[in-house]
Amino acid sequence: MAFFRPRVSREAEVRYHADQEVGKTYGTLLEKAERAEEEFRRAQAERRPLEELREKAVALDVALTQALRAAEAAQRATFGPKAYDDRLRRRKGKATPEGAKWQAEVDRLRTLREQHRLTGIPRLPRPVPEKAA
Repeated sequence: MAFFRPRVSREAEVRYHADQEVGKTYGTLLEKAERAEEEFRRAQAERRPLEELREKAVALDVALTQALRAAEAAQRATFGPKAYDDRLRRRKGKATPEGAKWQAEVDRLRTLREQHRLTGIPRLPRPVPEKAA
């Protein structure tokens, strides 16, 4: 008696290959985020104007988001194409050493980004209305 093994769906294969390509850019995007953080920290140390600080903070947020998305893509690609269709394959993928490494990196980047969003981006003062209703 032969058993039928379902193949990987075409959509899962396409997503897998797309994630592999995006995951390859992780190193350069992480370097870009590190440079953006250095510029932001330097501007803070030099006590630059609030508008310039906000501009550099937003640039850091964008760089962290791009690096996070690349890390997530590399993580999904590490799990393999079958993990796109199967929840258990994803869980098993996270239990491998390579999967755990990417999971830790994704968590680290997500924490950095959220911490920066909560405390690092300066808010510009809003103008006070002339007449309060």
